[in-house]
Amino acid sequence: MNEITTIRPSTPKDWETDQEVRWCPGCGDYAILKAVQRTMPELGVAPENTVFVSGIGCSSRFPYYMETYGFHTIHGRAPAVATGVKLANPDLDVWIITGDGDALSIGGNHTMHLLRRNLNCQFLLFNNEIYGLTKGQYSPTSREGTRSPSTPFGSVDHPAKPCAFALGAGARFVARGIDVHKNLPSVLKAAHAHQGAAFVEIFQNCIVYNDEVFEPFTAKPNAALGQLWAEHGKPLLFAGGTRGLTLDMHSLTLKVVDVTEGDWEGAGVIVHNVTNRAIAHMLVEMPFGPFPMALGVLYDDPAPTFESAVVAQNKAASEGKTADLQKLVGKGQTWMVDKEPHKV
Repeated sequence: MNEITTIRPSTPKDWETDQEVRWCPGCGDYAILKAVQRTMPELGVAPENTVFVSGIGCSSRFPYYMETYGFHTIHGRAPAVATGVKLANPDLDVWIITGDGDALSIGGNHTMHLLRRNLNCQFLLFNNEIYGLTKGQYSPTSREGTRSPSTPFGSVDHPAKPCAFALGAGARFVARGIDVHKNLPSVLKAAHAHQGAAFVEIFQNCIVYNDEVFEPFTAKPNAALGQLWAEHGKPLLFAGGTRGLTLDMHSLTLKVVDVTEGDWEGAGVIVHNVTNRAIAHMLVEMPFGPFPMALGVLYDDPAPTFESAVVAQNKAASEGKTADLQKLVGKGQTWMVDKEPHKV
């Protein structure tokens, strides 16, 4: 009879390495690292069964600071390496750490295929809307007008929206968080609980090259009006419950309504349902300013995972068969090589 392996309890210290954490002082990556290290013990997982995979960028130093297995791979290819890891050992808990440039520029194709395949992993995209590691060039998520070494007159590019990209690629879990926000661990827990590719965009401040770009909704004075934390089964309210989102049935679009004396039902505020893909699309596409920034778990509707399908297919293909390497290599046309070379 097989013995059940129990996972020993861990503490945040168990997930920290002896490596010096080297980011710019004040970088939002520090806060995300601490949030992940604080969250891991609460997930009931073991460091020796966990793998962090990253590409290239400031965020991609992450695996050095987690006391787990890890791969610091090449630019944009973290999803490909993570897919190989998960297929080789589906029992491993795989986390992908990437940035807006790494995941959506050179790595955009890899990100798309990982999401549509629905590999069971957590995909954390640190979005600071700039290329921080290579000294501040504009990135795929930089806003129009962004001045940088590569766009000295201001970017004329239309920025990519990471969560809209993820939904379009077929992601079954899409969420947003903020590097220094207290709710980030709860978003990470929800992502880990999801069976499939869990895509999490984390707004991360680059203090050197794009400082305070998210201040309109992250700064404390702006948070109430600027942030809407979506929670399944609860009304989509913000501004201390005095405002909410309703669905205009004529235009089939979201609009902001005032809520009087807490009567959100009378105001027509809709209740968040994480399985409603159409509403999730609307939430991630809301223009900030007229609308708040939608945060939290925006979409969560599990589907069969890629690696489970591969394992099942391989099992079915090998059913009733005996492995025979000699038969395999001898299959088809073969040639016998003479022991003695022919003399000319």
